[in-house]
Amino acid sequence: MNIERNIRCTGSAGRPFHLDMYWPEEGPLHPLIIFVHGFKGFKDWGCWDQVARSFAQAGFAFLKFNFSHNGTTMDNPLEFADLEAFGQNNFSRELDDLGTVLDWALSGEHLHKYHLDPNRVSLIGHSRGAATVLLKTREDERIHSLSTWAGVGNLDAYREAEGVEIWRKAGVTYINNLRTGQQMPLYFQLHEDLLQNSERLDMDQALRELTRPLLVVHGSLDTVVPYSAALHLYENSQNSELETLMGADHSFGGSHPWTEEELPHNMELLVKRTIGFFEKT
Repeated sequence: MNIERNIRCTGSAGRPFHLDMYWPEEGPLHPLIIFVHGFKGFKDWGCWDQVARSFAQAGFAFLKFNFSHNGTTMDNPLEFADLEAFGQNNFSRELDDLGTVLDWALSGEHLHKYHLDPNRVSLIGHSRGAATVLLKTREDERIHSLSTWAGVGNLDAYREAEGVEIWRKAGVTYINNLRTGQQMPLYFQLHEDLLQNSERLDMDQALRELTRPLLVVHGSLDTVVPYSAALHLYENSQNSELETLMGADHSFGGSHPWTEEELPHNMELLVKRTIGFFEKT
């Protein structure tokens, strides 16, 4: 297996970010999977390294990256060291960042270097990242299939947020990060982005239009994103499969930091099910 970490790219508003590549030893062209982290997430969280290794061992090239405005920095990729950037993140920026990653990976130079098959490109989105991969699939024909892991079913929490007028007047609201204790800002521009780009950011329309294969995986004990979100994704798309992991939580048993070599049981099941889906589709 080959690994190349912290490759520098430039994303939304010219802000740099890092990506990691994992790929098998030289051989036939490898299908590419791009992993999209969720809200308050980052590419080096918890078990994501072990997940990437598992996919590479199964014959896939696996790319994971930080959104340009996820709050980490080039010098400190493991902490939310730039809360101003976090507060200026929005869904359009994330879609643009994902587009940059696709362009980077599918350029001739990187197709050759990592032995990638441009006709077999799949996306995985965890939690809020599910919205990003679904919306990007709608607007980018290069994506062949996708999977959501504990994915949100809509963006109503941001579009119809309780206290939106207070948010508008203050210009900012704060989200508590239970893991770090940080009060993380969300500037009102996030809400404005949803209003100003309502067609591009319409998840329900994206679901109705989706014809490419979709695997929806959700834990039965997810207390962050309710199981009803998985049912919404599954029931409102044309070519989807639903996998319920009984007893699994929002992170499928993972936590940060993760010091074990092996994946937690439910995440191992998640990875095996997703690998099987992508091999089939």
